[in-house]
Amino acid sequence: MKLTSSQKNEFKRKGFLKISGVVNQKSVNVALREINHCLGKGIDPARIASYRSTTYCPEITQNSAILDLLHKTPAWGILESVLAPGKFQLDGAGQIALRFPAMEKPGDLHPHIDGMHSPNNKIRKGHIYSFTALAGILLSDIPNHFWGNFTCWPGSHAMFADYFRTHGPEILKRSLPPVELPEPEQITGKAGDMILSHYLTAHTAVVNISPYIRYAVFFRLKHVEHAAHGQNIFKDLWFQWPGMRAES
Repeated sequence: MKLTSSQKNEFKRKGFLKISGVVNQKSVNVALREINHCLGKGIDPARIASYRSTTYCPEITQNSAILDLLHKTPAWGILESVLAPGKFQLDGAGQIALRFPAMEKPGDLHPHIDGMHSPNNKIRKGHIYSFTALAGILLSDIPNHFWGNFTCWPGSHAMFADYFRTHGPEILKRSLPPVELPEPEQITGKAGDMILSHYLTAHTAVVNISPYIRYAVFFRLKHVEHAAHGQNIFKDLWFQWPGMRAES
């Protein structure tokens, strides 16, 4: 499976894209079974904040049930169509991203990009952990807003790149760039849908006011020469995306 020109143009404009029906129900069920088996063993309440910022069930994030969502489905071909075969790799393991039903009402949304320090995410203060692409697989249906939706600020990737070309990316060690962001977009979808996001796209997960757990697994992909590319990745949006540079 490859992205169409229309999909690539939407991705280039917004910085994120939902692709429907990428993973079949059997693969979704295999992953859900493993995750729910893990949850059935119990969760340490003292580690909930850390799990929300990193991953639930860290002991299974490299199991085949999780990694096969990426490697044994059309998701990998989609990534090859924008990143080029052999030019990227999975950075680390899968992130099991759960959002449990909450009793509070929706409040203000706070955008972020991954790799910035926070008290619970294990990233060193004063350090920026960057990568190329974020790929998420929904494992549960999200038909409505405020069901724990992955939420993005359209065009924020381009706005940040404009800022970085003038000021550099050092501000990410403290905060996001001081730019006025557009209204965010909550992504709805079905189990098996894929979300593709540029590293620089501002995003968050909204509160889940549904009666169901939101299940998803996210993967971070990194260009094989990422370390050598330095600040180019912050200033040239498609420096590591040869499949996107060909689009008008």
